[in-house]
Amino acid sequence: MEPGSVLIIVALLMLFTFLGLGAWATVKVIGAAKRGVDRTITQARRTVEDTTLKAKSLGQVGVPGALAQLRLDLRTSMRATQQALYRGAQQDASLKESIGLFERLSAHGYELDDELKRLEQEPDRKRTAELLPDLRERTAKIIQSADSLRWAARDRARRFAQDDLSSLSAQIEVESDALRDWSRESVDELAEAAAAWDAAQERFPGATPAPGAGPARPAALDPSTPAQRYPWQKTARPEPTT
Repeated sequence: MEPGSVLIIVALLMLFTFLGLGAWATVKVIGAAKRGVDRTITQARRTVEDTTLKAKSLGQVGVPGALAQLRLDLRTSMRATQQALYRGAQQDASLKESIGLFERLSAHGYELDDELKRLEQEPDRKRTAELLPDLRERTAKIIQSADSLRWAARDRARRFAQDDLSSLSAQIEVESDALRDWSRESVDELAEAAAAWDAAQERFPGATPAPGAGPARPAALDPSTPAQRYPWQKTARPEPTT
């Protein structure tokens, strides 16, 4: 095979590779954008539904208002519990079992919410009114279970935070005591150095004692120390005598 053909094949392979990577990246970007749009639409739909339920619960009386209030209470409790558990699971892996229980509870919650939503369109208000006691009891059980899971997760997180704060406070207290001991030692050393300085000044005015040593003696009073000579100094000539 000629070298030119090899180069062409290598160039084509690189081109196809880049095209494949570009297509994969494009698909990922489109998928992420689609998921973002879906989340936005879902949140917007939930906001509209919650606003509508609030309006119905406040503006309508009788069976329609009661059904709207049940749906609103159920959705609010379930959503708050879901947020608390999933956020807490990011730091506490033991909440995964609680999330499994909540998902089973969510199945009953979705079923009840769909039933309440269908009954809102039910023309037979008398029959719907007869079902209200049972609907209230089912709603209360689901809300009670969801609230129990949510507050248990919050209490657990609060307890961990308190334990961590107590441990941190104890460590800071130990460090503070160590700093105070170090400060007292430094003050004592400074006081001893000042006393040595004062003693040296009283005995030999103008002398500077070396750190950690006794009072220094002036060099002029020590005749035993010979004067140091350097090789570049000229020898002193004797003075002529007449």
